[in-house]
Amino acid sequence: MKKTFIILGSIVAILVAVYGLVGNYFYNFALNAEREKEFLTGNPHLAESEAVLASVAEEAKIADELFKKHNEPSRLNIVSSDKLQLNLNGYLYEQESSDHKWAIVAHGYTDSAVNMTRYVRNFHEKGYSVLTPDLRGHGESEGKYIGMGWHDRKDMLLWIDKIIEMDSEAEIVLFGISMGGATVMMTSGEEDLPSNVKVIVEDSGYATVSDVFVYQLDDLFGLPEFPVINAANTMTKLRAGYDLYEASAVDQVAKSQTPILFIHGDADTFVPYEMLDEVYNAATVDKEKLIIEGAGHGDAEKVDPLTYWHSVWGFVDTYID
Repeated sequence: MKKTFIILGSIVAILVAVYGLVGNYFYNFALNAEREKEFLTGNPHLAESEAVLASVAEEAKIADELFKKHNEPSRLNIVSSDKLQLNLNGYLYEQESSDHKWAIVAHGYTDSAVNMTRYVRNFHEKGYSVLTPDLRGHGESEGKYIGMGWHDRKDMLLWIDKIIEMDSEAEIVLFGISMGGATVMMTSGEEDLPSNVKVIVEDSGYATVSDVFVYQLDDLFGLPEFPVINAANTMTKLRAGYDLYEASAVDQVAKSQTPILFIHGDADTFVPYEMLDEVYNAATVDKEKLIIEGAGHGDAEKVDPLTYWHSVWGFVDTYID
């Protein structure tokens, strides 16, 4: 009997150790901000969309370079409201007279604010003062883990408050792409979201963190959700302090009181195009969706910039004069 207990105890200990090793591996793989994300390099799901026209892309690139040459942003900082007290960085492109129009532009997974010129430029040219923050663990912001939008939604509230401190009459649009899209959707459901936020535009955001991880796990490794994601979730709760299954854009937009424009490319296979309807159908506010044919992940603006910005301004201008 004693030998049986020893054997059973050893088996349990081995299983626990394996569970921890698996969880730790996939946590580091996806969420450790200090580790290279090699799976993104050469990833066919992130290849530039075939529908992108070289001439249009070159014209936009030139415009972006001119904007950067003639517009030097100022730096802003906030400290996160959680126990980590992270120093978070943002870049402000302020207008001399913006008529109280503001935009916050949020970047995607493993990206940074300095690469958001295309979107900053378009808002700035429409008379908006634009703040583009580095999400925690990205760019010049502190943080050892990637928040996937969930903890970033709380940071977004602080950035909104920062703008209101500078301009109490600010009318704000939240814009985000990919993980930034998920971030602004997750922000939309917060009870204490200031009324200064008038409208939200999300591009290529995912429905839930767990669902996008399950999809990527199957695509990259051919592995099932159980027990891998469960193990990764245990490590995420221990090391990053949040639950992958709780981090849901669907649940947050369902609580939103702010109008939302949802954008996705129908050729997106990194954040599956089907997730668009999940978040769109969950929203009960004024809403529209824009589908760009032939656009892969985050490429909607590059594939058809005229339709893209016509739709963005058609929606945003309804709520911000």
